[in-house]
Order: sequence, then C-alpha cells, then structure tokens
Amino acid sequence: MSMKIENHPCFNDASRHEFGRIHLPIAPKCNIQCNYCNRKFDCMNENRPGVTSKILSPKQAMHYLNQAMTLSPNIAVVGIAGPGDPFANPEESMETLRLVRAKYPEMLLCVATNGLGLPPYIDELAALQVSHVTLTINAIDPEIGAEIYSWARYNKKMYRGIDAARVLITNQLESLKKLKEAGVTAKVNSIIIPGINDSHVIDVARKVAELGADILNCMPYYSTTETFFEHIPEPSPAKVAEIQKATEVYLPQMMHCSRCRADAVGIIGEINSPELMQKLAESAALPKNPEEKRPYIAIASLEGVMINQHLGEAERFLIYGIGSNSGEYVLVESRRAPAAGGGKGRWEMLAATLIDCRALLVNGAGGSPIKVMNAHGIDVMVLDGSIEKAVYECFGKEELRDGITINPSNACEPSCSKFSVQEPKGSCG
Repeated sequence: MSMKIENHPCFNDASRHEFGRIHLPIAPKCNIQCNYCNRKFDCMNENRPGVTSKILSPKQAMHYLNQAMTLSPNIAVVGIAGPGDPFANPEESMETLRLVRAKYPEMLLCVATNGLGLPPYIDELAALQVSHVTLTINAIDPEIGAEIYSWARYNKKMYRGIDAARVLITNQLESLKKLKEAGVTAKVNSIIIPGINDSHVIDVARKVAELGADILNCMPYYSTTETFFEHIPEPSPAKVAEIQKATEVYLPQMMHCSRCRADAVGIIGEINSPELMQKLAESAALPKNPEEKRPYIAIASLEGVMINQHLGEAERFLIYGIGSNSGEYVLVESRRAPAAGGGKGRWEMLAATLIDCRALLVNGAGGSPIKVMNAHGIDVMVLDGSIEKAVYECFGKEELRDGITINPSNACEPSCSKFSVQEPKGSCG
C-alpha cells in the first residue's frame, strides 16, 4: 500500500486545506454517558461530535462513500466517529472498516473512541492498517472522572459514579499503550470543562505523553442543552490558550479542531455541502443490505393522511413505493395486520407480512415488536406528522421538514429539522 500518513488533515495542520475526510455515521449506540453530551439533536448549523442527520448500515455507508468520492475526490481519510462510540457498535464498525479497506486499499482509516470497548479490537485495527485513532481522555483521576461521567456499560455490566470512571480510565490508558505498541498514531482529545477538569488537563497530558501519545487536542467544552452540565459556561479563548501552552511542554498540540460532526465530510471547517447531504439521505433510504429487494414502506394511519396509529392498535398498514413511471411515491396497497394477541408470534407474522418493506412508520410502538421487526430487517420509526412528508424523507427525496417530528421531538433551534438519533427506534435505512 502507498497510504500517505501525512495527508490526514486532523493530525497534520499542513494538509487540512488540501485533503478532506469523511465520517461514516454507522455507530448510534454509546457505552458511556458524559454529562456534557446530548445526541438527540440534529441541526446543520451545529458542529459537534454526536450530531448526525442519518444513521447508516455498513453497506449503506459504502454506497455513500462511493458517491462522496465522486463528488469530493480530495477525501484522504475515512473515519468512524459515532454518533455514539465505534466500539459500542463493534460489529458494524469493524465490518465497515473491512469493506472500506477492501475497496480503497490506499485510503487512510481512523476511528474516534472513548476507549472503553477498544482493547479487544486493537490487533485487528492494526491488521487493517487503521493508521490513526483518537481517544477522548478527560481525566486520569477517577474522582474527577466521576464528575464527568454518569455511567459506563462494560462487559454487560453497568457502572456508576467513581466505579464507572475507574473502569473507563483503566481501559483508556490500556488502549493507548496497546495502540502505540501496534504502531498506530494516537491523538488524545481532552475536553476542558471549567470547574471540573480545567486544572487537571495538564496531568492528563503528562500521563498520555508517558504512554506514547503523538498529539494532544485540548478542546473547549461545548455547552449543550438538556445535559447535566448545561449550566456550566464554556471556557474562554484565553483559558484554552493557557492550557494549550502548559500542555505543549509534553505533546504537540492540535490547534485547528472544528469539533466535527459524526457525518462530517470534506475540508475541515467547511459545512457539509447540500449535494453530499442528499447523497447521505439517499444512502440511508436504501435497504440496510442494498442487495435486498425492499422497495416499500409501511405506515399505520387511521385515515390515510397522517401517521397517527400505535403499532399494536393498527388493523391495516398502508404500503407505499416509488411509481415506475412517475418516479414519485404512490400508495401500492393496504395489508391487514395479524389479529391481536399471540405475543411475539403476532409480531413474527407481521414481519412476514411486511418482509418487502424497508421501514414501518407508526405513532407509537413497544420494545418487543420493534425488536422483532428489526431482527427481520424492518426499521421502525415512531413519529408524528403527514404521510406525504415522511414518505418523501424515507425515499431520500428530502429532509424532514416542519410538520413531521420523530418522537421524542426536540430541536436546537425553531428553524431546524427535528431528528432524534439517540438510541434510535429506527431509520428508513
């Protein structure tokens, strides 16, 4: 291979105006809860980790990447940065990396992770020649970490408070050590949170330098609504500069970070282009496995205008598809729902009834039917609004607009689209 390490725009300031990167948003779940993080909101005016407009499957991601490479041929790096954590979604993350490496052997690969679930995958990352890994390490003292993290889920066990911080920090430092032993370039992000860890970041820098980290990114905390830390003011530029100066004694500094979205694409600092966002929407509208033929979308509706029925109450489902002549969505037919009762068997019957549908749009749904539908490759979207707007969005023709909200409905600004991606109930992919 002739991968050019120096072309990574996040690790090399000299290349950031020439080479672009693309983040493939294939990892919705997270294994920790940071007190500054809220992944429910999506606004194209907002640049921060954890934000994405769509969630893709690995094969949808490859379709999107192929389109993006045509529109933006300066892409030199393919990364996975959420919107959750890559190793809270290890099957999807590793499959995506394998697919990209097979199709684009000279492409730089990178991941950004909190490090909790990383250790078991380091050897395969090295074998795939993942050249860059970013670890977000906000504390090396568990008492300080306990103020930053609400919980951590590790090996199917839930940890809280200082126990959560301790298991996270242990795995982060182990991950950094193993990454360097494997020859992987490692960047450490430390988020400066006033009154919490702002006087501790220099200790983090000293420790990660001892373990071989290559570069440090002292990121100012971003105040996000509906988080435990929303009352904490962001650090001043002078404070950030002071900490960067103090920590550069130990490590080179990344000074050009733009706190990229989980679906960021193109040159660092530039907003995602409408053309690329359309390709993202179109890719998310494909079946999760594009080889599958799932041309339809099913909807629960009382009168055929609004999405206004709970999955368990629906007696029929309206089936929509793309007209072969018009290219627009059309009502294909109506299908009866299985009779009430029967527990899981009822939902298995419904999955068989809707097996050619890529998504099921309802006003409400329980966890059991969602699980069964997902197991059969049918995404369940729980939302309110008009059928017309929702169907157009699901077929990738336009973004969600006013009058259509995915529950729970939230937005960062009144003018922004409302799209929830925190532990999503489903997407049209």
